[in-house]
Amino acid sequence: MVNRHTALKIRKTHRYLGLFLGIQFLFWTISGLYFSWTDIDDIHGDHFKNLEYVPKAFNNLISPSEINISGGIKSIEMRDLDNVPYYWVNNSQLVNAIDGIVKKSITEKEALYIAKNYMKSGLEIAAIEQINKAGKHHEYREKLLPAYVISYQTDEALKAYVSINDGKFQTVRHRSWRWFDFLWMTHTMDYEGRDNFNTIVLRAFSLLGLITVLSGFLLGFTSSPTIKKLLKRKNK
Repeated sequence: MVNRHTALKIRKTHRYLGLFLGIQFLFWTISGLYFSWTDIDDIHGDHFKNLEYVPKAFNNLISPSEINISGGIKSIEMRDLDNVPYYWVNNSQLVNAIDGIVKKSITEKEALYIAKNYMKSGLEIAAIEQINKAGKHHEYREKLLPAYVISYQTDEALKAYVSINDGKFQTVRHRSWRWFDFLWMTHTMDYEGRDNFNTIVLRAFSLLGLITVLSGFLLGFTSSPTIKKLLKRKNK
């Protein structure tokens, strides 16, 4: 059985570790509850999207072999820009699929047309603007830039993003997603990019959390009257 001095040290260590880690434990608990009680499809904004949208079919398109692309074609996708078909070639160029003319970027009108196809009907547009950069904490981080941001008049502060260079509908963001994103940051403790589970801070808090739990078990063992009685009987 440990002596009184050692028991007091264990108790003191456990108490201070609990105070130090308590706030982070609270964040882990709150974020875990939020994740388990929310529908991930709602977080993705599926209830704002037109999930039944089917891309328009076009006829009389030029053959990709007729497009003059340096180095040849490695990849190609279709784009519908305001009822005009375009090829997105090699992840770098928009080419009119009827006359072969290269298009540098899409217009606001075309971005609104794209958003209208992918978003549910009845949403009223409040504003549209262009963004050219997004920091590590921006809700549009790690996606294609520049992009048009279409804001809608909703209680959820809903926004849709359409990338300018390729004319692709990228994503939607709303208040519930932003709460999820913030809590996910506190859960992973990656305060820069959100998704790194190998940060030194997370590793340190995980180890300290384990030490706190183990010290609690040890404290319970050393202070248990039942354990003390059993040890006294054994030593007789």
